[in-house]
Amino acid sequence: MADTIIAIPARHGSRRFPGKPLAKLTGCTGQSRSLIERSWRAAKQVAGVDAVYVVTDDDRIAEHAEGFGAEVIMTSDECRNGTERCAEAAASLPTTPGIVVNLQGDSPLTRPDHVEALIAAVKRDKSVAVATPVVQATDEQLERLRDDRRNDRVGATTAVFRENGDALYFSKEIVPYSGGEEPEVFYHLGLYAYRMESLAQYSLLRPGRLEEIEGLEQLRFLEEGMTVRCVEVAQSGDHWELNNPGDVAILEDIFKREGIE
Repeated sequence: MADTIIAIPARHGSRRFPGKPLAKLTGCTGQSRSLIERSWRAAKQVAGVDAVYVVTDDDRIAEHAEGFGAEVIMTSDECRNGTERCAEAAASLPTTPGIVVNLQGDSPLTRPDHVEALIAAVKRDKSVAVATPVVQATDEQLERLRDDRRNDRVGATTAVFRENGDALYFSKEIVPYSGGEEPEVFYHLGLYAYRMESLAQYSLLRPGRLEEIEGLEQLRFLEEGMTVRCVEVAQSGDHWELNNPGDVAILEDIFKREGIE
């Protein structure tokens, strides 16, 4: 039985950025690769994983992914978010995995050690339904968050959590409110490790009110009283995701600055 798999959900019909998984990003050497290929390459570097799959309902993405060597699982077009797509893909496998990692297809800067830390957190504590990474935002990242909000762009997500790491809330707004002082803001990285039974339960639940308001799929777990463990990981390099067309230039600048091909 496969103990741990990585699923990379990818859809073509994003409202903010149609065709986003196929968007080309140029690295520091001038090499151009699609967003989904860069995310897949990041996933393939993770230790202790039995398989990596691109999961999609789109033939264009599937054909492209198979072209660069990825294993593909086709899902229905009824999945409302990446977590539901991961649940459907995992359920279709011949053997049921114990842990499913959702490495979102818009996160090419995902670090292997961050994924490994999440897998370890789920294995270590059986009360954890989901583990997800957070980093304390740098001044530069915090200013980008503020700039997104000032310009009414849907950008990165912030998280607040208990001392033991159990999540209290996630938001597209900057939380907690600082009252004019410089806040300690934790930037949420778009990555999850689910216990398989929790993932299966999620797919049977209706989207909650807060999930629909914020557009954040992980809030469904919190609204149902399930434990989402925030795992603080090292702030090393940048962690920007591709949410809007304007993020392409930001990511390419990071690639050049950090020597990513």
